[in-house]
Amino acid sequence: MRIKILSSAVEDLHTGRLFYESQGAGLGAYFLDSLFSDIDSLKLYAGIHCKVYGYHRLLSRRFPYAVYYTFEDDLAVVWRVLDLRRRPGKLRRDLKGR
Repeated sequence: MRIKILSSAVEDLHTGRLFYESQGAGLGAYFLDSLFSDIDSLKLYAGIHCKVYGYHRLLSRRFPYAVYYTFEDDLAVVWRVLDLRRRPGKLRRDLKGR
């Protein structure tokens, strides 16, 4: 199983890291470690998550974030990693850029 992380998802991860680092020293690194661990789990579990707005949605275990991805053949493509504390309309608009 291969995983491809698009630049839009990398930007989301960077924004989240900056936010959590401002909350406490080292928390931004912990955020990235946790989210990359969740993304890495797609090697085993890609395709089993429910679909939301046309994407599979993996909920993070430690943070209020969701990984939105598509899955075909042997490739999981991570499109966005979004904060679930946003308004649903904003989430929907962010995901329509596909």
